[in-house]
Amino acid sequence: MRSQYLLVDGHSIIFAWPELRALHQRRTSLAREALVKRLRDYQDWTGVRVVVVFDGRAPQVTESADPGEVQIFYSRIGQTADAVIERLASKYATQFSLLVATGDSLEQQTVSASGAQWISPEALRELLDEARSQ
Repeated sequence: MRSQYLLVDGHSIIFAWPELRALHQRRTSLAREALVKRLRDYQDWTGVRVVVVFDGRAPQVTESADPGEVQIFYSRIGQTADAVIERLASKYATQFSLLVATGDSLEQQTVSASGAQWISPEALRELLDEARSQ
């Protein structure tokens, strides 16, 4: 069985979930932290590896992750998180079982063409809630 990964378009989810959007209006980092906490819980409960990608402002793609933690990528300046997710999907969809969470319809089509599956922000919420209740 191939390893399972959940790739999350961070800002797409933040803006789709009202409670995260409200946090984002107060302070962007609060919304990112709240999302990552929920994703970390999901990873801990299910064993599915989670990668979340946010739009960044650095001159190159940056990554942060401690062993066993959620991997967090920030796109480089002038590049969107969508582009990073699409590149990851096209590179790894044949090696791993990839599920991409995004509200962006073009990104959904692109990752699907790469061989990954996708879910909407609301389906991600349901997936996380299901894992919590088991």
